[in-house]
Amino acid sequence: MAPSLAQLLSLLPPLLLLSPARALTLRSDASSSLPTLKHELRGASACRCFPGDPCWPTPAQWKAFNSTLGGKLIVTVQLLHPKCDALQNIWFNPQTHIDSPSSVMAQYFTNNSCNPFLPDSASLNASSASDYQKTIAFIQQHNIRLVIKNTGHDYNGKSTGAGAVAIWTHNIKLMEAIDYHSSYYTGKVMKMGAGVAVHEAYEFADTKDVLVVGGNCPTVGLVGGYTQGGGHGPLASKFGLGADQVLEWEVVTGTGQLVTATPTQYLDLYWALCGGGGGIYGAVVSLTAKAYPAVAVAAANMTFFNNGSNADQFYDVIATFQESLPAMVDAGVVVIWLLTPTYFALMPATAPGLSKASLDALWKPTIDKLNEHQIQYQYYSQEFPTYLESYKAMNTPWEVSENQVGGRLIPRSLVEKNNTALMSALRNLVDGGTLFSGVAFNVNHSVSSPDAVAANPYWRELIFDAVLGTPYSYTDWNANVQYALEMTNDLLPQLEKLMPNGGAYLNEADFRQPDFQSVFYGSNYGKLNAIKAKYNPEDRFYALTAVGSDRWTQRQDGRLCRT
Repeated sequence: MAPSLAQLLSLLPPLLLLSPARALTLRSDASSSLPTLKHELRGASACRCFPGDPCWPTPAQWKAFNSTLGGKLIVTVQLLHPKCDALQNIWFNPQTHIDSPSSVMAQYFTNNSCNPFLPDSASLNASSASDYQKTIAFIQQHNIRLVIKNTGHDYNGKSTGAGAVAIWTHNIKLMEAIDYHSSYYTGKVMKMGAGVAVHEAYEFADTKDVLVVGGNCPTVGLVGGYTQGGGHGPLASKFGLGADQVLEWEVVTGTGQLVTATPTQYLDLYWALCGGGGGIYGAVVSLTAKAYPAVAVAAANMTFFNNGSNADQFYDVIATFQESLPAMVDAGVVVIWLLTPTYFALMPATAPGLSKASLDALWKPTIDKLNEHQIQYQYYSQEFPTYLESYKAMNTPWEVSENQVGGRLIPRSLVEKNNTALMSALRNLVDGGTLFSGVAFNVNHSVSSPDAVAANPYWRELIFDAVLGTPYSYTDWNANVQYALEMTNDLLPQLEKLMPNGGAYLNEADFRQPDFQSVFYGSNYGKLNAIKAKYNPEDRFYALTAVGSDRWTQRQDGRLCRT
């Protein structure tokens, strides 16, 4: 006979102690009004309550909490497959993790407990935003750590936490196309629930003959860390960052209030959510973002190879390509590419509103250099009647969980004035075995000033976002630690020294970044910290390298304590 919910809940403390990377999870599916929170933090412990502590809720208290949620507290079972190797074969696929309330893609942050099977823990399966409030009340009452998770598409471990209760937003799938009228914007918009993925937003927008700004990866959650962290993607050069699009945030604050933050009400909270980091200032239920008239799109893919005897010529082509980027992004093109020791892959260049001929002309300098060096290449371009058709035809799926990442925002001035030094560092990194990915765009024109939203002002200076990747081993944990140290101490400094006081995209950055406050948030960090304190006075929202995280330390067993 299968164990009852009460029996399973009674096992939670030892299960969580054995596997501290696991978390309890709250799933949310819709929205409703919230009553005012009246619970206060019990005690003044310097640490969040941890499974096995006297403060940890008893089975009876978990059962009572489950009752307030209408029986939505469920058990999170491990990802099982009849054959272990079959699960391993699909482990790098985002879909393997997205529909799980507990499994995350950034395996480094599971303390090797998901390799590839997960121990049992528990979930909270909510169906309304009132469950946000009830969960915040419960974790306040018992001083438990809180985590917010949608897809788990998170390189830096922000959607998992030891001994935590997690609000799982993945199934809030509201999507509406609206004619919007306000003092600050009039036009088409889309309202999207916190669980909407990029591909779902693109597909829905296409049925309404509009475009919305989202990421390149189809499985990324658009409303959460993507937009709240800034958010670049194939339409960025044309329309701006994801954070530049938002007109309204529907959000539950750390005090349990459901508010709608806009440019005219709760302006400080609205500003902070627009690029100041996800899951920090409140739990977002939905956002309302600008939607643009549909346009035809040209797109291109390209590959060429370093065969071992043409390395100098290979990198000479890369240099020419980088020098062509300003003209491309100024024309509204976003260029995504991958560079390894053996090949360059354009995947793809996206040009909304441009013709195939116009896009081809922008690639002529690179193609001429390839012909000059007699390097064989494949180049393909096409016009598509809709963005969705272009996106589905030209974007290459990415696997996840196979690399640890670090990143840097490369300023336009470096490419225009000192591309030789940049190429020297890039070549040294790539020849040393580092995976190098770039996303080039121009978002300098999309806001009235760099301070219009909380996204790092350095975004407005860049020519591309550089992401470095080192391997992840499922059989050698010590190697993973060394790869992480190498990223911090050796690889990223090769780029950092070229751009002192530079920046990085907080969603694609080194989780060990020593000066993350300035690198991720720029001059906005102090203001963001004050806004977080205002709407989250008990400091309940925590994530690694997020605003205010320097007030906390995660101990070796996963316990979260004040610094």
